[in-house]
Amino acid sequence: MNGLRTLTASLAVLLLSAVPAFAAGSRVDHSGLVVWAFLGFCGLIVVAQLVPALLLMLGLAKATIAYRPPTPSTEK
Repeated sequence: MNGLRTLTASLAVLLLSAVPAFAAGSRVDHSGLVVWAFLGFCGLIVVAQLVPALLLMLGLAKATIAYRPPTPSTEK
């Protein structure tokens, strides 16, 4: 029973120490249009790099699945 009491006390201390983090107010964001345009441009670059990579991987997977080893020919 002493272990349960210790566990409960340590859990209470842990939870009570986290309360000030929830007391912080909402953050004021002073990012203007230029910052959001820059972030959008960065996202556009990431997407533009992912699309060809995904198409390449899809083609590689199709080629791997469709591969048939050559059969020996009976002609002389």
